[in-house]
Amino acid sequence: MSVELNGINTIAEGERKGAPRSLFWPWFAANVSVLGIGYGSFILGFGISFWQATLVGVIGIVVSFVLCGIIALAGKRGSAPTMILSRASFGVRGNALPSVISWMLTVGWETALTALAVLATSTVFRELGWQGGVATQIVALVVVAGLIVVAGVIGFDLIMRLQVWITIITGVLTVVYIVLAVPHINLATVGALPAGAGQAVIGALVFVMTGFGLGWVNAAADYSRYLPRGSRSSSVIGWTAFGASVAPVILVVFGLLLAGSSASLSKAIGADPIGALTTILPTWFLVPFALVAVLGLVGGAVLDIYSSGLALLSAGIKIPRFAAAGIDGVVMIAGAIYVVFFAPSFIAPFEAFLVTLGVPIAAWCGVLVADIVLRRKDYSEADLYDHRGRYGDVRWLSIGLVVVGTVIGWGMITNTFGVPEWLNWQGYLLGPVGLGGRSGPWAYANLGVLIALLIGFFGILLFGRGAIRRQEEQPIERARVEERA
Repeated sequence: MSVELNGINTIAEGERKGAPRSLFWPWFAANVSVLGIGYGSFILGFGISFWQATLVGVIGIVVSFVLCGIIALAGKRGSAPTMILSRASFGVRGNALPSVISWMLTVGWETALTALAVLATSTVFRELGWQGGVATQIVALVVVAGLIVVAGVIGFDLIMRLQVWITIITGVLTVVYIVLAVPHINLATVGALPAGAGQAVIGALVFVMTGFGLGWVNAAADYSRYLPRGSRSSSVIGWTAFGASVAPVILVVFGLLLAGSSASLSKAIGADPIGALTTILPTWFLVPFALVAVLGLVGGAVLDIYSSGLALLSAGIKIPRFAAAGIDGVVMIAGAIYVVFFAPSFIAPFEAFLVTLGVPIAAWCGVLVADIVLRRKDYSEADLYDHRGRYGDVRWLSIGLVVVGTVIGWGMITNTFGVPEWLNWQGYLLGPVGLGGRSGPWAYANLGVLIALLIGFFGILLFGRGAIRRQEEQPIERARVEERA
């Protein structure tokens, strides 16, 4: 299989293929990870009941992935990567800012998923009575990172084929895991969990949204851009949202039942979210579990490394796509080494990363979703690469909305599972706006993410409508032959 040469260029008419239903495979494979079960412990950590957590989990997952579906629609309309299509909202060179933020988010996600795969492998080896120390972790890191980087470098066709197999294998083995783990559920204990305050429910909802759909919005059009332009829009949105949501909804609800049944298991998940789940398994299923855990994480990381390479190119780096994926792989490995060998726990840096970058990405998502909703025509492909074209050089309204949304958003978030010292400055608006400060009842509701999303969305809806109409009054110009870097 040859290395994909397409980079940030528009996909040529003759290369567009498939149907919207093909989007089910990459999105399902990227989100079928048993990490979803671990989220049960994370959500209950907000101090809410099982039924509150279930409602939060289902709504947060589905709504956030519907946002991905809307952004995937832009890929069909413009046949370019997400962060190139974002230029219509931010300007050709103004879009460098969200491209850099997108790159940081996707590299962070692939790093977290790689580290989790290594930790899970090490734990399985220990449970089997074999050596699960540093040597095992190093071998696991080499194997996992190698698979991710190779898939990212080769590109789209390999990723789409790989995701089909990951979907089938992990889907079947995850069902087996659920069957084996059911006896460890104590419905009486789960039902006795006390209800939490409304602020805790909102905080859990924001955490779910940032952990699922808002972690993918900046890559949502990267896999729909190969679809024929005549593909049905509702199907693009539907298959993206359904493929991405169906596994996490089931896994999170099951994870809530497990974590709610055992305080010790819930606590262990905070340090090693996937490895802790092996402690309730029979020995004969440990190796299959390691396979399903690692493959599920790889499925997500493969999509991340592919999209992070495209984001790097969108920011203005002039190198081939496969080279960008290789660079991201090096950064990913370095980050995974830190998490596996030096970080005291997984959940604290993970939540800090999600919520902190979740604010600017939420603001960007609000801008782009509103822009897509207001557009009635396909993108003018040539103008996406020309700062003198209809989309302009820098669109200050969109950039201003992201900056304002981020400043306000960071002022209204904290980190629930232990704030790292370098994030002590967050939450600076909680006191001035009357929400009780960093130790008040609203401290961990993380309203800043939702506020940033709404600022971006309504800012464009109210003030950007005219600019979009003026863009669409001009005749569409198809892309000239562009560099495939």
